[in-house]
Amino acid sequence: MSQIGGTAMELRSVAIALAALLAGGCAAGTASPDAPRPQVSTVRAAEAASPPQVSVRAPAESGVSAVIGQRAESLLARFGEARIDLTEGTARKLQFAGESCVLDIFLYPVAADTGRVATHVDARRRADGAEMDRSGCIGELERR
Repeated sequence: MSQIGGTAMELRSVAIALAALLAGGCAAGTASPDAPRPQVSTVRAAEAASPPQVSVRAPAESGVSAVIGQRAESLLARFGEARIDLTEGTARKLQFAGESCVLDIFLYPVAADTGRVATHVDARRRADGAEMDRSGCIGELERR
């Protein structure tokens, strides 16, 4: 009987010590929301000395934000003929292909009295189908 009581006491002590360690580890990793965050600079001295590069010919809107909300007609005018133009129910998918990427634009009606507009964009590499930067693919398609 004394062995059972001793084992229970040992387990209780181990559990208390483990709980204290875990609580201490969690507390050390948290900061109050009002606490100032440390400033970390990742800019090298040579980069800091040179002025930022600015593109002179940048469109007012570019990338994904310029595609979302657009109707099919303006997307076709922007990217040319779609490689795939598929309608299923109320949805429509336009697919455009560049030299190195494939862009899928999904259009859905967002209100009862409006037509379909682009609500989602996916991009992948043409070579292996791996996901890629959507804005980069949009830029490639715009340049062709």
